[in-house]
Amino acid sequence: MPVDDKTPKWRHQLSLVDREEMAVEGVANLGSYDEREIVMETEQGMLIVKGEGLNIKNLNLEKGNITIEGTVKSITYDDEVRQKKGLLERLLK
Repeated sequence: MPVDDKTPKWRHQLSLVDREEMAVEGVANLGSYDEREIVMETEQGMLIVKGEGLNIKNLNLEKGNITIEGTVKSITYDDEVRQKKGLLERLLK
C-alpha cells in the first residue's frame, strides 16, 4: 500500500488512569459501543474495552484519538480484522 500525504501516520498508544479514564491514540475506526463494551480498529488490530458505565468522552477519527470514561475491567486485542457484516449475519452469530 503506497504511503502518500493523505495516509495517516498514527502511533498507537493508550493510557489508563485509575481504571476510570482511558485515552487511545492510533484509532482508525470505531466499531460498536455501549456502556459495557467498546470495539475499535487501531493501528495494532481490533481493540476491545470492557467495563461498566463506559462512555465516549471525546472522539476524533481525523486525529485518531478517543477518550473513554467509566470503569475499565479488561482491554483485549484481536489480531483478526473483523469484516463488516450485514445485519442478518450479526443476528445469526
